[in-house]
Amino acid sequence: MSGRNTPRQYPRSARVNEVVQQVIAEELERLSDPRLGFVTITGVDVSADLRHADVFYTVLGSEQEHIDTAAGLKAAKSLLRSTLGRQVRMKYLPDLHFAEDPGLEQGLRIEAILREIQDKEKAQSEAMAIDDEGLASEIAAALADPSEPEA
Repeated sequence: MSGRNTPRQYPRSARVNEVVQQVIAEELERLSDPRLGFVTITGVDVSADLRHADVFYTVLGSEQEHIDTAAGLKAAKSLLRSTLGRQVRMKYLPDLHFAEDPGLEQGLRIEAILREIQDKEKAQSEAMAIDDEGLASEIAAALADPSEPEA
């Protein structure tokens, strides 16, 4: 058993999550709200009692586009919920809660950190190469000019 504190995912709840995600994603594509330009539904977590659904999404764009998308999703919430009710037969129609998925932002942050580390390592190796060249030049000069006394 894993050390996670999350509730166990059963195949039925995983299927419900997938179906809800698919229905919401398809309906968002049909909507003509310009605030919902580059939004992707990345996951859905429907509660065990089917009364609540956390819908996770990502947005590509500026901070203002993130704010606009959140407002657009909030405005489309009742339409998405009614579409879900028409297309999916469930005991209860879940209340939708939208949350921006931090996965994309965290991935970009990790990538930037790795790139910074790589740049620092490259700069260090170049500096060491320059130092090695300087040392080699000094040795070559000392070997070529035997008039200088050894230290």
